[in-house]
Amino acid sequence: MKFSEIESSKWDELKPYLDTCLLPVTGLTGLETPAEATKALEDLRDVMDGIEIPFKGRVVTYPACHYTGEDVGHAVVEQLCASLKQIGFRYIIVVTARLTNLTTASADLIFAPTETGEVPSAEQIGQGIRSMWTPSIHV
Repeated sequence: MKFSEIESSKWDELKPYLDTCLLPVTGLTGLETPAEATKALEDLRDVMDGIEIPFKGRVVTYPACHYTGEDVGHAVVEQLCASLKQIGFRYIIVVTARLTNLTTASADLIFAPTETGEVPSAEQIGQGIRSMWTPSIHV
């Protein structure tokens, strides 16, 4: 579900069910040609489809953070994730199709390409999300 589809009067009612926020991070630097920017957005969309479609009804997709690059992205994404938790999301999933070394303490999951550019498969994404939602049982 997109953030813009949620009526403000319904948010308190829906919040317990929409406990997961999807934060897309494009990772643009401003040095991309139009074709490169288009490709980055298409790659990000493809990864997001693996979350938005099968997990519709529990995940809220927020607006993409586009211009982060490898150098400044970590601090910006960390602040956004912390803020999203502060407004009530229990889980934060960060998705990027470009930033290979993205880390943030406030995100519960980060789906990013490997150093070789390989993006997570739909199976890996699904498994990661289901594991995040399943509480650990300690014996």
